[in-house]
Amino acid sequence: MELLSKYNFRFSKSLGQNFLIDGNIVKKIVDSAEVEEFDNVLEIGPGIGTLTEELSLRAKKVVAIEIDNKLRELLDESLPYENIKIYFEDVLKADLKAIISENFGEESFKVVANLPYYVTTPIISKLIEEDLNITSITVMIQKEVAKRFVAKPGTKDYGSLSVFIQFYSDVKYEFTVPNTVFMPKPNVDSGVVSLKIKSELPDIDREKFFKVVKASFSKRRKTLINALSSYGFSATKSEILQALSVSNIDPTRRAETLTPREFIVLSINFPDI
Repeated sequence: MELLSKYNFRFSKSLGQNFLIDGNIVKKIVDSAEVEEFDNVLEIGPGIGTLTEELSLRAKKVVAIEIDNKLRELLDESLPYENIKIYFEDVLKADLKAIISENFGEESFKVVANLPYYVTTPIISKLIEEDLNITSITVMIQKEVAKRFVAKPGTKDYGSLSVFIQFYSDVKYEFTVPNTVFMPKPNVDSGVVSLKIKSELPDIDREKFFKVVKASFSKRRKTLINALSSYGFSATKSEILQALSVSNIDPTRRAETLTPREFIVLSINFPDI
């Protein structure tokens, strides 16, 4: 890449920098995100701006957050578009509500990103839990993690992350991206997933719900009753058995066989935590 040479850019392993360089893949990602001319888009980690440029050509406005300040001059040159604004800061520390309010006001927006593997879950969690006006999240992430996002009960990839993602969204695995379309080439392939954020969620104690889910998966090979009763809850084993019974869940089942809906019912009936 000429721009990388011009600005003497060096890739940072600590920041998980693997830049997408295939234009066809870029277009497929934006197609999957269903970005249209009236859409606002938040991009995380624009890198050298390959995806950002395609987003700017289709969307009304694009706001990008980039952690690496060394890319500032490069991006100024590669993205001469009036509908793009770039913030140079760590998205995990950024005041997203302030950034969104300043740029999108009360309007909804879509998230589209090629996320660094090592911070995928923290970033997705922050986006979902900060109660932002997001309609969808379309991200390219490590293929193995993407498979966990969409995993169904009874499969080896199904776990607490699957339940978390599927509680908040309707998630779809879009397509696989080979490692050959990145610079530098990562060791594994990627997967693109799209999350349609649910407009209505069950009226439950979410903190309690996710604690029950986490505890249930804490010992995957053990039965639910053994995993839950050994987790450290103040509830007695008999109280937990009662909660399972009322929820119509066999205590000898394993966490990986429960649907998100069954976890919701169990958390409602579970003793106070």
